[in-house]
Amino acid sequence: MLSYRLAIETDITAIVSLVDSAYRGQSSRQGWTTEADFIEGQRTDFDEVASLMAATDSCFLLCENEQRLLASVQLKKQGKRAYLGMFAVDPQHQGRGAGGALLQKAEEFVMQQWQLDTVYISVISIRLELINWYLRQGYVKTAQQRPFPYDQPRFGIPTRKDLVLEIFEKRLCET
Repeated sequence: MLSYRLAIETDITAIVSLVDSAYRGQSSRQGWTTEADFIEGQRTDFDEVASLMAATDSCFLLCENEQRLLASVQLKKQGKRAYLGMFAVDPQHQGRGAGGALLQKAEEFVMQQWQLDTVYISVISIRLELINWYLRQGYVKTAQQRPFPYDQPRFGIPTRKDLVLEIFEKRLCET
């Protein structure tokens, strides 16, 4: 049975491990969210997760099964909408519903706790399978793009020069 809770400081190491295993290195290749073919190195580190967790209007929501961490997502209140980032599912459990269930809980949190009705995400433009998954979840592509942070190796080292972050958003309810 899946359970959900807000992360606490003692969860930081597990979150870092989960995020890195979902996106980078050989372990990420067990799932479909890997970025290992075009970004090398780490996806995050202890200091970044600790900083995001400590920031005002920011939190990590966790999905567990019998106290085993299956998925996590970072939420950040930004003006009249919320940013959903660092969404990760254990590669061995991808495709089994934990990600979709956590996404729904995250959207409910944004509506109920922050009284916001819009969530936005950024996805690397070449991640077509992931983009299609978000489209199936009700997200729509905006006209916004952001450059990939090539100058910040703490987020990984890209092996190609054409990476762009596409912005997608979802209206959670009508106001």
